[in-house]
Amino acid sequence: MSGFRATVVIHDPAGCPVAGVSGAVEEPIDSVTRTRSTADDVVVEEFGVSKDGRVEEHDPVDDVELTTVQSNDRESVYRFERESTADCACEVVEDTGTPITSVRAQDGSLLLSFHTLELEEIAEIVDDLRERFDGVLVEGLTQDHESASKDPVVVDRDVLTGRQREVLETAQRMGYFEYPKGANATDVADELGVARSTFTEHLAAAQTKLMGAILKT
Repeated sequence: MSGFRATVVIHDPAGCPVAGVSGAVEEPIDSVTRTRSTADDVVVEEFGVSKDGRVEEHDPVDDVELTTVQSNDRESVYRFERESTADCACEVVEDTGTPITSVRAQDGSLLLSFHTLELEEIAEIVDDLRERFDGVLVEGLTQDHESASKDPVVVDRDVLTGRQREVLETAQRMGYFEYPKGANATDVADELGVARSTFTEHLAAAQTKLMGAILKT
């Protein structure tokens, strides 16, 4: 299926148990499985944590009780259940009718990847997330080869201010957009000599301009 693949990071996904655990362990959490039952409105998630970052068994995270599914020398797998809620970033995306292809967490941030047919859908999802959460940024946006050959997109970088380009170039050079990250938001902000909030504001403004330029093409 042609279209676009996007990865969105939510730096402050309030109430997300997986993000909460990732903020307390060194390794990123990239093995998250998620099931949502519409019949009883219950969400079940499982995720693995490397052996060096195990969570205390049955420790509640954001009022959600974790249950150990299995544990070995390599990793521990945890499961939790909770009622569906509008405070869940995953459900904000799912409620638009867009299935999430992967859920990851690192340093307290949540990374959601999904596939859409139109760029406008990505912009709408990002807007929905920004209405509910702080620090929402597009970290990856690719166009499938099939659609790229039919509708190439050219973006004029002059839509960015000099400062916005510096922020993007510094973040790219330091590996901020990579997974796992080569640097987090605080690292890039320190390199730029600005507050973390200032960095994320510049980054969000630059991404908004680039997204607008793409959609107008």
